[in-house]
Amino acid sequence: MTEFFHDCTTNERKREIEELLNNFAQQIGAWRFCLYFLSSTRNDYVMMYSLTVFENLINKMWLGVPSQDKMEIRSCLPKLLLAHHKTLPYFIRNKLCKVIVDIGRQDWPMFYHDFFTNILQLIQSPVTTPLGLIMLKTTSEELACPREDLSVARKEELRKLLLDQVQTVLGLLTGILETVWDKHSVTAATPPPSPTSGESGDLLSNLLQSPSSAKLLNQPIPILDVESEYICSLALECLAHLFSWIPLSASITPSLLTTIFHFARFGCDIRARKMASVNGSSQNCVSGQERGRLGVLAMSCINELMSKNCVPMEFEEYLLRMFQQTFYLLQKITKDNNAHTVKSRLEELDESYIEKFTDFLRLFVSVHLRRIESYSQFPVVEFLTLLFKYTFHQPTHEGYFSCLDIWTLFLDYLTSKIKSRLGDKEAVLNRYEDALVLLLTEVLNRIQFRYNQAQLEELDDETLDDDQTEWQRYLRQSLEVVAKVMELLPTHAFSTLFPVLQDNLEVYLGLQQFIVTSGSGHRLNITAENDCRRLHCSLRDLSSLLQAVGRLAEYFIGDVFAARFNDALTVVERLVKVTLYGSQIKLYNIETAVPSVLKPDLIDVHAQSLAALQAYSHWLAQYCSEVHRQNTQQFVTLISTTMDAITPLISTKVQDKLLLSACHLLVSLATTVRPVFLISIPAVQKVFNRITDASAQRLVDKAQVLVCRALSNILLLPWPNLPENEQQWPVRSINHASLISALSRDYRNLKPSAVAPQRKMPLDDTKVIIHQTLSVLEDIVENISGESTKSRQICYQSLQESVQVSLALFPAFIHQSDVTDEMLSFFLTLFRGLRVQMGVPFTEQIIQTFLNMFTREQLAESILHEGSTGCRVVEKFLKILQVVVQEPGQVFKPFLPSIIALCMEQVYPIIAERPSPDVKAELFELLFRTLHHNWRYFFKSTVLASVQRGISEEQMENEPQFSAIMQAFGQSFLQPDIHLFKQNLFYLETLNTKQKLYHKKIFRTTMLFQFVNVLLQVLVHKSHDLLQEEIGIAIYNMASVDFDGFFAAFLPEFLTSCDGVDANQKSVLGRNFKMDRDLPSFTQNVHRLVNDLRYYRLCNDSLPPGTVKL
Repeated sequence: MTEFFHDCTTNERKREIEELLNNFAQQIGAWRFCLYFLSSTRNDYVMMYSLTVFENLINKMWLGVPSQDKMEIRSCLPKLLLAHHKTLPYFIRNKLCKVIVDIGRQDWPMFYHDFFTNILQLIQSPVTTPLGLIMLKTTSEELACPREDLSVARKEELRKLLLDQVQTVLGLLTGILETVWDKHSVTAATPPPSPTSGESGDLLSNLLQSPSSAKLLNQPIPILDVESEYICSLALECLAHLFSWIPLSASITPSLLTTIFHFARFGCDIRARKMASVNGSSQNCVSGQERGRLGVLAMSCINELMSKNCVPMEFEEYLLRMFQQTFYLLQKITKDNNAHTVKSRLEELDESYIEKFTDFLRLFVSVHLRRIESYSQFPVVEFLTLLFKYTFHQPTHEGYFSCLDIWTLFLDYLTSKIKSRLGDKEAVLNRYEDALVLLLTEVLNRIQFRYNQAQLEELDDETLDDDQTEWQRYLRQSLEVVAKVMELLPTHAFSTLFPVLQDNLEVYLGLQQFIVTSGSGHRLNITAENDCRRLHCSLRDLSSLLQAVGRLAEYFIGDVFAARFNDALTVVERLVKVTLYGSQIKLYNIETAVPSVLKPDLIDVHAQSLAALQAYSHWLAQYCSEVHRQNTQQFVTLISTTMDAITPLISTKVQDKLLLSACHLLVSLATTVRPVFLISIPAVQKVFNRITDASAQRLVDKAQVLVCRALSNILLLPWPNLPENEQQWPVRSINHASLISALSRDYRNLKPSAVAPQRKMPLDDTKVIIHQTLSVLEDIVENISGESTKSRQICYQSLQESVQVSLALFPAFIHQSDVTDEMLSFFLTLFRGLRVQMGVPFTEQIIQTFLNMFTREQLAESILHEGSTGCRVVEKFLKILQVVVQEPGQVFKPFLPSIIALCMEQVYPIIAERPSPDVKAELFELLFRTLHHNWRYFFKSTVLASVQRGISEEQMENEPQFSAIMQAFGQSFLQPDIHLFKQNLFYLETLNTKQKLYHKKIFRTTMLFQFVNVLLQVLVHKSHDLLQEEIGIAIYNMASVDFDGFFAAFLPEFLTSCDGVDANQKSVLGRNFKMDRDLPSFTQNVHRLVNDLRYYRLCNDSLPPGTVKL
């Protein structure tokens, strides 16, 4: 063993040793040697190995061990444990305990009747209490929710046996904890001058039913010696595990709960810690850290009880008592008038104790608040005051986030209470208004450098985690709370936020006076370090507040539009003013004293002001529809001023962040607001000219796509509230055609020979043109796809030539998978959005071209040799076919045979055996859609026929293709990919719900039980355990088509074919499968069958060769 674990041993030699050790362990009787090793060696490796041999023997081979040997093992191992438990290393001792518990799991109470009584005796004898507690915890872990395979009947028996012992065990544990507490309380230092008198009037002490418990909780916390601390921590660990599985009942007594709370105080009592450290040198007492751990363990017990949603009536009062005692602790933690001391106190507490406490508060709000709020004597508002203190004095960001989550839960609870009209809205809001306004103000202060600079500067704004930086997450979570308060108290929230925004805007708008002209341009004449720092903070705050104002846009529209019109108008006018100001004085190009800090700040504020204005586009749209008759000057000015702010930013000289914000705002104006006069604004004409001018420098890809989308939408989208004859389609159609013509100029000049060796233009340049043009055109089509027929017609007329060019170019680029990928994306978008406009003949031509191009060789080349791009190409091609097979009517039906042939004869053979999931999901979706939308291609059923023949069989057509598709589905269940398995199971179930797949004669007679068999085998092999429930339901739906056949023929056959179990075991399995025909009982029977089959196989594998089975 020492050689095996030595650094210098080679892997080869390790493998040899491993084989030797494994062979030794498999020998019958090896355990005798191991028993000798255990009692004679002090080498940890040898002991651990010997225990592993026992573990294997008990869990895998126990059935085959002669009963004499079992008796010997049952008596020797506990003796060994008793003799050496004080000297063994803890991990060896714990492993030995587990091995003894494993024997109990197999043999108690029948052959090992004193297993549990021994544990209780160990706990009751002071010398062995710790050992007894370790045995108890291991028993709870291994027997209540056994991991290894046991028969279902045995699992149920063990749980029942343990439940019978619960009351005794809880009584013992209560006794241990109380004894330790009382023993040390007596000797504790004389209490300091009574603090109780002052605290008696505190918020919650009047709630503690009897003053005695309040007094109890005020006793000084005893100072424990190391041994007592160890025993208490073991007892609390046992309780936490027991609470995780025992039901809430009277056996969890008030005295037990009170005792647990006594220990929970260890986490939040700093005074006792300080005393411990003073007296620590002279006595054998525990350090503050260890004491904190007792508090953490006690809170774990409390949280286990809290997390149970189902509370029996008789337990409610206990719960109430628990809340009161916990809030008493919360009060102790946050009790101080001086904020600084609360924070420093929280900093002194153990971090995991704070975490557990926060968990408790979250469980209280999410699980129990609705139950408790109705108790008249429960002061929710005072509770919120404590939670408020606790939240805003958290020492860490993570702690603060967790508390914000609790507030979010609370706000959601209030909102849903008001929406469900359970509470009278006014009454609810009046009760909580002050608390909510306080919360709002404090959360807003927390996101401002002005009030919280030290903390905010610690946040990281560089590294992305889940697509956001730490700072962005902080801001986003804070703004969610602000938004939820806004939803409940709109006027309060607005009047709190807007003045703060105004203050910071004044600073920003006042920068103009500090701008001076210098040699190379404009410079901001603010240079003093202190001023620069103050400006930096103000700009950061302005940026955050702009985001806050944007987040609230949704609360000004819809039913409340008129009521809150003036507030919203004030906001929008301010935002328009700010964006124009930023663009006019070109703050993004200004030189500053600290360019690395102030320049990004100025750019960010400008970008955020555009984004905030964009958030109000739905409000502008509603404004537009209210005023469209009298086209008021005010609205026209808002829009044209916004355009004046956007246009200068659409330039290659502007930073991407700012450019993209401007483009997004332009898209919203064109798409959401859609004012009739937009096209006639000079600023918009300017953008048109810039984009269609061949000599102008092209914007970055993303911006170019957005601007083109906006311009196309201005021309294509119908104007709201205008009749068809006033939409000016003819003019708009001509303009759109010339826009698209300009955008696709270079692309339409490409010839299929562009790929040939003697081409004029380098291939890379050709690829760039294709990429740039198709990304723009595809985006335009995608954005029009849900619009009116007229818009789509105009769009297709403008695009027609480009589409034909694409089809002509396609064959030339078939071997350039990156280009094919983009072309197919474009065609997929066309099929989804404009297939009606493209017309049947041209669509047929496209499909035929694709089917001809994707030969077996081409498919194999794409999938097998071109990596992910090649697979993407094939996936997009299959997606296009999905659109084709879903088209109603007869138009594309003639393609079905060749599409099915392509799937089953060309694509499927290439991917069937590949382990990688590429292409499979798309292929099966195509097969599913083919069946789902073209059922009559396979099953010709006429109403008349089914009436004449009763429900007799309908005609079946194209049977070989149907069978091949079903076989492919069956094969996919034998593969390890769990996502594909889940998807395909869902497809079969859907076909059964919609088209009665399982009832069809061909399925019922030739496939049904093959599928059931495959699904059962999957459950037995535990290969797709995450899908147990779905598989169980599918087996039920299949079996329910023919229950008689399932019980009479399939089940006996399935059992007969099972290897690894004998005839007697098979008949037990058959008998245990009850003839239930309802879903819950049936699936329970399936899972029982699977579990017991695995268990019997395990038992039989463990019998020594040549055993005679009776």
